[in-house]
Amino acid sequence: MTIAPEAPAPAPAPAAPTFLELELTGRCQLTCSSHCYAEAGPTKGHGSMSGDDWLRVLDEAATLGVQTVQMIGGEPTMHPQFIELVDYALGRGLRVQVYSNLYRMSDRLWLLFSRPGVSLATSYYSDDPREHDAITGRRGSHARTRAAIVEALRRGIPLKVGIIHMRAEQRSEQARLELADLGVKWVRIDHVRAVGNGAAGSLPSTSALCGRCADGKAAILPDGTVTPCVLGRFLPAGSVKEQGLAAVFAGAAWGRVAASIPRQRHALSAGCTPDEDSCMPSPGKATMGCNPDLDGSDCSPAETPACEPAYD
Repeated sequence: MTIAPEAPAPAPAPAAPTFLELELTGRCQLTCSSHCYAEAGPTKGHGSMSGDDWLRVLDEAATLGVQTVQMIGGEPTMHPQFIELVDYALGRGLRVQVYSNLYRMSDRLWLLFSRPGVSLATSYYSDDPREHDAITGRRGSHARTRAAIVEALRRGIPLKVGIIHMRAEQRSEQARLELADLGVKWVRIDHVRAVGNGAAGSLPSTSALCGRCADGKAAILPDGTVTPCVLGRFLPAGSVKEQGLAAVFAGAAWGRVAASIPRQRHALSAGCTPDEDSCMPSPGKATMGCNPDLDGSDCSPAETPACEPAYD
């Protein structure tokens, strides 16, 4: 008698993430045509997710055990309910990191960012204002972002800065030294990822990712699509509008997406998850150890997380 071999057991679904990137909007004051993963800009919209949809996501995230949410975009502060969403997340016991270009700040935003449980992250491209402004497409953006960095440090707000190195002559190292002199303790340098504007017309590929997407982290795009991170936006795994977070993370599509991402050697050896201190560089020094956030939030545009340390 022939005994049929047992079918292999299906791989267990990845655990629900503890770090969630919320891409609130595609709108941004800047026009970073060379590297923006979201292809954001001044004419883009906020997507089909309503404010109530985002509030429901925050409720579900807290229930699932998410510890930190990153508000990102585009420029998240341009979302009409941004302050309400941060306040609600804090009320649900979530830590909040705001990934902002720091281009347009207000007293109300500074008060919000100074609250316990909130941290900031931003992008910086050069110590030369002309080079920085050429990359962002917005004259005066270097002066505004630099001034906001100084103010965040003065207020004692936890701050991370990511530098995206795009060309050989770019003053990335000089920018890192400038930030260190200003007192920024967490600075990372990364290369352009082939996603969004950085793809330069090529098809997106998992080879552009860090190898840790969907591992303790996920992203929700402005239309409610769930992806393994904001850079892995071409890997949809479901929709919070149609299914809800718990159903997405328990579903077969999420498991397939997670399994499709090649685990790169550096990512496996780093051993870091969004809240681990091992992702943190030494004060005043850049690190290349824990991608994709070398984005933010965390994978670049300049530091979007996948391996995102959280701040208490």
